[in-house]
Amino acid sequence: MADKQQSGMMFNALTAGSKIVGNITADSDYRIDGLIEGELNCSGKVVIGEAGKIKGTVICANAEIMGLLEGKIKCHQQLSLRASGKIQGDVQTKTLIVEPGAQFNGTCSMGGSEASKAMPSK
Repeated sequence: MADKQQSGMMFNALTAGSKIVGNITADSDYRIDGLIEGELNCSGKVVIGEAGKIKGTVICANAEIMGLLEGKIKCHQQLSLRASGKIQGDVQTKTLIVEPGAQFNGTCSMGGSEASKAMPSK
């Protein structure tokens, strides 16, 4: 297990058919192919697979969305919304990449200083 972590291959995953209700804190990358209802605070990269869904808040360094995010995301570096991805909610990020076919309904705040500020609460 230590060898994987040293080579950068260590990550967490929530597989399809799994559901977590609550808050998650992760020090390494996190891939979601199931459902999370709550908050995900990850110091690494968050990947929402095509079957993945998050209802709540995500705070992370980088993100790649191929599934559905309903809520808020604060991404300190780069957020990639893939063609199959959908965001319904608020985005705060330094860099945003949106592929043709992706769906984004909500607000977006971009930039170095804005992305490092706390998300406004509603």
